[in-house]
Amino acid sequence: MDFDLVLRDVRLVDFKSDQPSTDVGVQDGRIAAIAPKLGGNAREEVQGGGRLVCSGFVDTHIHLDKACILGRCEHTKRRNPHLAMERVSAVKHTFTVEDVFERASATIEKCIGHGATRMRPHVEVDPKVGLRGFEGVKALIDKYKWAIDIELCVMPQEGLTNNPGTDELMVAALKNGATVVGAAPNYDTDRAAQIRRVFEMAREFDVDIDMHLDSGASAEELDTLLVCDLAEKYKWGGRVAVGHVGKLATMPFKDLEKVARRMADTGVAATVLTATDLYLGGRHTDHNVPRNVVDLNFLTERGVTCSVASNNILNPFTPFGDGQLLRQVNMHGIVTQRGNDDEVRALWDMTTSSAARLMRQDDYGVAVGNPADLVMLDAPDAIMALRTVAPVLAAFKRGRRTVTREPVRLHRP
Repeated sequence: MDFDLVLRDVRLVDFKSDQPSTDVGVQDGRIAAIAPKLGGNAREEVQGGGRLVCSGFVDTHIHLDKACILGRCEHTKRRNPHLAMERVSAVKHTFTVEDVFERASATIEKCIGHGATRMRPHVEVDPKVGLRGFEGVKALIDKYKWAIDIELCVMPQEGLTNNPGTDELMVAALKNGATVVGAAPNYDTDRAAQIRRVFEMAREFDVDIDMHLDSGASAEELDTLLVCDLAEKYKWGGRVAVGHVGKLATMPFKDLEKVARRMADTGVAATVLTATDLYLGGRHTDHNVPRNVVDLNFLTERGVTCSVASNNILNPFTPFGDGQLLRQVNMHGIVTQRGNDDEVRALWDMTTSSAARLMRQDDYGVAVGNPADLVMLDAPDAIMALRTVAPVLAAFKRGRRTVTREPVRLHRP
């Protein structure tokens, strides 16, 4: 059998330590064969040298529309409150479609360089920015389809029920390319009303839901439970995700157990944005600062689908970042103190298979017939790749090479 591409002498995610390496053959953009020492001819051959090959990383939650605006925003020496939303809001009038497109392009190229092949950008609309951010990010879908698949989530960052005109803008975005509807009830005067309205939009347009939810220093007034109730009521299980949920990190395990079971039973997934949650959380105290990061291993062990994602990059919400998902999940393992091999392996899934499941991507994974969206990392297995934040050496979208990074060479005397 002839192939368009063959990755030779590579190891797959679920290989045992004593299992020999294999080859992966690609034809017409899809994985056509997986076996040791594949015969036939290939237009391109890549020697893996026993390195890990996996499906591309999945970024379920990123804000491309407001990435890389740190230099425009007011800097403050005040630690509390962080005023991130207000500082971004103050410069939205400077956003143009072209400006958003340029900043978002630079950011998504970093993500692609770190192996992301699927992505869900969350794009905010409101009377200040209109649809300019949405249109700027939407233009990336065609520009970068050679390297990454993008689905857009539209959201009301600055409130919905208390921000006249925002509802109409969200509906307009859902009519013009948004395939997921989001929420940010923390900034609404009526949190429950916003959540209920978002479920109405989801049902009207038959789209998934992905909310910013339950950021805070106390588990009182937990909106996640209302989301579970509505997901159950409207049979939207498996189509709802909640992001941040830092309040869950404040709960004793016996109480968190109940919430986790409820989320699993109703099909509500969770995403942690490690860098942002760490950076913004715990500002109510100046000592023994809590981590503000919910233990996703705990949730996963109880049946909740979980992902770790980038969120904000180089803006007041997170003045750091380069789009490297492995760095985010590595940080998550460190801060939640999950370091055993089985725990690290579960964390790996949160930027790969579990993240794809959250986005209902049924064709994900290194399997015959699936799209050849593949990355090769400078590590022998997934556990070591995550422990060391291994660099991506090559990436392929539907079998076409999209990224090349040379391994580090030491120039000895």
